[in-house]
Amino acid sequence: MEGWRVNRKRVQRLWRLEGLRVPLKQHKRRRLGNIDAAITRRRAQQRLDVWSYDFVMDATEDGRRLKMLPIVDEFSRECLSIQVARHLTATDVVATLNRLFKEHGAPRFLRSDNGPEFIARAVREWLAKSNVGTLYIEPGAPWQNAYSESFNSRFRDELLDREIFTTLAEAKVLVADYRHSYNTEPPHSSLQYQTPAAFAAAQNQPSNSVSYSGL
Repeated sequence: MEGWRVNRKRVQRLWRLEGLRVPLKQHKRRRLGNIDAAITRRRAQQRLDVWSYDFVMDATEDGRRLKMLPIVDEFSRECLSIQVARHLTATDVVATLNRLFKEHGAPRFLRSDNGPEFIARAVREWLAKSNVGTLYIEPGAPWQNAYSESFNSRFRDELLDREIFTTLAEAKVLVADYRHSYNTEPPHSSLQYQTPAAFAAAQNQPSNSVSYSGL
């Protein structure tokens, strides 16, 4: 056989350095549920109305897993947090939300898929005590969580597919830098050409937002 043996991670590193990507083969698939459900889903009318979240997976250079949890305010498009760790459990989800509720106030609803970390009893019971409703999308219907999907796709294209993370600490720093630039630098046409941070700051505190004192 011609050629020579080479470490898979070295090839992967060279591909990333050159900005190369293998095009994914597209397969047609039938939608689950009906299109009306996506159209009539609850739309955020103000800040602290609907937040959405979903996990994003990556890895450090040594192949060890990175699990990330971006949380987005659907009205302002502001990315409120991106938790980065090797593992994130339902307990970690609650801890992250608890911190954000103290910093921003609690939203009226949280939108997510039916992943085990999001439907765990600990999460559902804690949200109920915090007077926060849940909006679970239909299985196999990611378009019903459009704002989270949009942010995560951009997050992957602009950072995860371009950077090699050597350590967990490095990943946390680069992800934090990305979140800051996303919120404060590129204007969004859907936000009257303001950045998410500027648009969020310009909004009055909603009169019907849920106050939060911590649990």
